[in-house]
Amino acid sequence: MAPSIAEETSALAKASDASPIYGVTLPKGYRQWQLIAPAIEAEPLNELRVVLGNTKAIEAYDKGTLPFPDGTVLAKLAWKHVQSPEFAPASIPGAATTVQIMVKDSKKYAATGGWGFGRFVNGKPADLAQHQTCFACHQALVKNHDYVFTRLAR
Repeated sequence: MAPSIAEETSALAKASDASPIYGVTLPKGYRQWQLIAPAIEAEPLNELRVVLGNTKAIEAYDKGTLPFPDGTVLAKLAWKHVQSPEFAPASIPGAATTVQIMVKDSKKYAATGGWGFGRFVNGKPADLAQHQTCFACHQALVKNHDYVFTRLAR
């Protein structure tokens, strides 16, 4: 039996929510995951960031496990870096900029060090050109840390 129009539309909507190249989507409940570390990205981006991890990620960080096990998912949330209007020495998050996701699946993503990448703006995946830069940057700078920049904040 052929799928209904509603089923086809739903499948297309889900596909359009996936990142180009990797097919990564925003995981359900990722904003409730545990904190791995905060970060500040200097110019030109000028962002405040936090990296969150699912249970597998947190366990791997706690144990110092490298490479990260399959099923590890990292989520980086970013906002413009803004000076607090109430307390000048402090910074606060401004407008949201991106959510970036890394998914470890050593078989599915064997060609990219075992990692799939997703960059999302307003809940939608960024364009192909942005996704083509993900692995090259991670490979060039953090290959020795299983392609992951973030270290656990203790």
